[in-house]
Amino acid sequence: MKVSGIHAIVAGGGSGLGAATAELLAAHGAKVSILDISDENARRVAAPIDGFAVRCDVTSEASALEAIEAAVSAFGDPRLLVNCAGIGPSNRVVSRNGPYPLDLFARVIGVNLIGTFNMLRLVAARMSGLVPVGEERGVIVNTASVAAFDGQIGQAAYAASKAGVAGMTLPIARDLAQHAIRVNTIAPGLFLTPLLMEVSEEVRESLAAQVPFPSRLGRPSEYAELVLHIVSNTMLNAETIRLDGAIRMAPR
Repeated sequence: MKVSGIHAIVAGGGSGLGAATAELLAAHGAKVSILDISDENARRVAAPIDGFAVRCDVTSEASALEAIEAAVSAFGDPRLLVNCAGIGPSNRVVSRNGPYPLDLFARVIGVNLIGTFNMLRLVAARMSGLVPVGEERGVIVNTASVAAFDGQIGQAAYAASKAGVAGMTLPIARDLAQHAIRVNTIAPGLFLTPLLMEVSEEVRESLAAQVPFPSRLGRPSEYAELVLHIVSNTMLNAETIRLDGAIRMAPR
């Protein structure tokens, strides 16, 4: 599918990987709706790319429906959904404070896994009624993590949520094949996102040194470039693609 002229929805588009993706898609001629829990961040990303910004809680059916409807009113039916909304708090299963708080575990699963599926199902329903462009009606790109495969100590909830995103990629791609909608997932390694910007430069350098090649943190623009390729390559379907510089995470 050609990116130029299509309406792309980027969930979690107010920062990090989502913001870089929104910017690159707009640079290639897409009309981009930026959905984010922070309407301020969404507006900040949308303004320079003539995008549409709307607040969206991906864990809420009502909020997601309202945001999608607003985006459709602005730019028409979407041909592309990129799911980038996510959180990554760390906590040991048993710590000085006792067992892992169940509400925290549920929150991570809610945002990262259920939120991804919530957006996917609602946008796919929209896409399924569209007239195909060439061979397909639409494309969905989800975001997992290398933690889905190499989860570290303290990442029980995060790894479980991202493994769920990776695990549902194939069955959903098979399900939506009848509607000519492709589904792929990107599993990034260590990327320079707002989460890593909160740690010291020394810690960032230590993390970068763990990456075999190139020995640095990934750039959000490199994630965005892979999204662009996935959209353009119609044969690419049902894949979870590691984007990680060959890193395999140590236990801690």
